[in-house]
Amino acid sequence: MATPTGIPSTAAAGPPHGGAPTAHRGASLADAKAAMVLVHGRGASAESILEIAGVLARPELCYLAPGASTQTAYPHAWYPRSFMAERELNEPGLSSGLRAIGALVEGIEEAGIPRERILLLGFSQGACLAGEFAWRHPARYGGVILFSGGLIGPEGTSWEPHGSMEGTPVLLGCSDVDAHIPETRVHESARAFEAMGAEVDTRIYPGMGHLVNRDEIEGARALIDQVLEV
Repeated sequence: MATPTGIPSTAAAGPPHGGAPTAHRGASLADAKAAMVLVHGRGASAESILEIAGVLARPELCYLAPGASTQTAYPHAWYPRSFMAERELNEPGLSSGLRAIGALVEGIEEAGIPRERILLLGFSQGACLAGEFAWRHPARYGGVILFSGGLIGPEGTSWEPHGSMEGTPVLLGCSDVDAHIPETRVHESARAFEAMGAEVDTRIYPGMGHLVNRDEIEGARALIDQVLEV
């Protein structure tokens, strides 16, 4: 369902994040050749993650970013605990955030852009949420771009294949000394995506810390260009 502005609504996501404003940059859904859903990290906002749209410099895309609720005990965050906590400790925020991404993906499809021309991108907690959405809803996406993130679940989680990603390109970029994302979880996530048929590009950067570098941006541009060339 779209709002009067033509931007898909996240109201169906339910509390706490359902109905939070969705930010937009780039082309309209009606004019876009492809679309990207960008998911912000803890303490950030929909508007802040859209700064990446300017860096990517692909104005043919419609960039949409859902926003985490500010009306919780953990404002501007999708869920309260570490992404490696027991999943139930991060509810209901985790499920609501996943549904918010789903609402945007469905709205983009309803506007006439197929899933294979939809890219998912996230940073930090947003990368964890975007990756989890893609893993739970396997399909052929235009691309999945995870900056400093990994699949959600406590240590020892087993991600069993349950569908096909049909060759979806997945970019996983992270530091080997990230204070929030263990390198082991990045590799576990890569294997989980590969087991469902994704084409995974894992990039580990020595000593980088918790940020996004130019090489990751160039990798993201390359994925976008693959979609635009089709």
